[in-house]
Amino acid sequence: MRALILVAAGRGERAGGGIPKQYRVVAEKPLLQHTIDAAQSLGLFARTVVVVAAGDSRIGQLVGGFRSVTGGATRTASVRAGLESLRDAGVDEVYIHDGARPFLTRALVEPLMEALETHDGAVPGLAIVDAIKGEDFASVDRDRLKRVQTPQAFRYPAIMAAFDALAPDASAHDDIAVAREAGLNLAFTPGLEANFKVTVPSDFAKAQGMLTGPSMTVSGSGFDVHRLETSDKPLMICGVEVDSPLALVGHSDADVGLHALTDAILGAVANGDIGDHFPPSDPQWKGASSDRFLAHAIALAGEAGATLVHADITLICERPKVKPYREAMRAKVAEITGLSLARVSVKATTTERLGFTGRREGVAAQAVATVELPR
Repeated sequence: MRALILVAAGRGERAGGGIPKQYRVVAEKPLLQHTIDAAQSLGLFARTVVVVAAGDSRIGQLVGGFRSVTGGATRTASVRAGLESLRDAGVDEVYIHDGARPFLTRALVEPLMEALETHDGAVPGLAIVDAIKGEDFASVDRDRLKRVQTPQAFRYPAIMAAFDALAPDASAHDDIAVAREAGLNLAFTPGLEANFKVTVPSDFAKAQGMLTGPSMTVSGSGFDVHRLETSDKPLMICGVEVDSPLALVGHSDADVGLHALTDAILGAVANGDIGDHFPPSDPQWKGASSDRFLAHAIALAGEAGATLVHADITLICERPKVKPYREAMRAKVAEITGLSLARVSVKATTTERLGFTGRREGVAAQAVATVELPR
């Protein structure tokens, strides 16, 4: 028999909201209800146990064929309580999952089931793509590391014996740590990026977007102009310093490309314009690097449940020449936005010597930002 333990006894304070995160409403239901529903829709578990905090009455508001048990002061104590509740139930395999991970799928569970045919335990893991440094800035070999998710799956007799061997007040990082200490034979299976744990406030917007069904694609446009003048200041365009005796005039660093893209993102989520968020009358923004403005717009889009999927910037000028810097500009915009290079376009054109750009008096930029939003 296969059983599932959902650990939901934490307070979830990092998520804000004034109540434990597992009971905050997302897409019209408590987060924990979504996790229960996802688990039961798989049809893989004969029993589901939800571990809750002592005195927790909110669990009574949730529906589904599950049993609730009282957890302890630590995650280890709560998992132990869940395992104890299954001791005489004839369980062969147990899957221990965070109640705040509502995106449980067969693609995640079935490789764990296969791994338990030859191992005592298994855990989904994801590769680390960012560079890893220690506190002394020394590099760490990321190929030897994984980001670990749940459910963590075990042959029930083996993991129950491992917990029985623990001291009553022991606290481990996770269940795999207990299994490793007991010498169990363990395996990694593929994790899924979508199987994230709702932890901080911005995660709720992400979960909302994923739980409300298919997204819609929305575009926003931005336009900006800055005058050129001789200056000792650097000429910044799309986050890249351009070699020139001229600079763009503005309260911040006057990065016309990043300003246009910032406005395009704000437009896509209907959240005002760059002047609303960074007024030129505010002295704190004098000389500020415009990547801060762009990062702020992306964060606001995330809070609205939006995901930036493409950025297209057109620079309009007779000078400076953009082409030698174009690839560096694309790379910088990709770095700031988190987009892949293939999703960032930087182009340049002239106005055939017409207008202020044709007279080489300034640089203009227009941008289009494409985002995906929940319906």
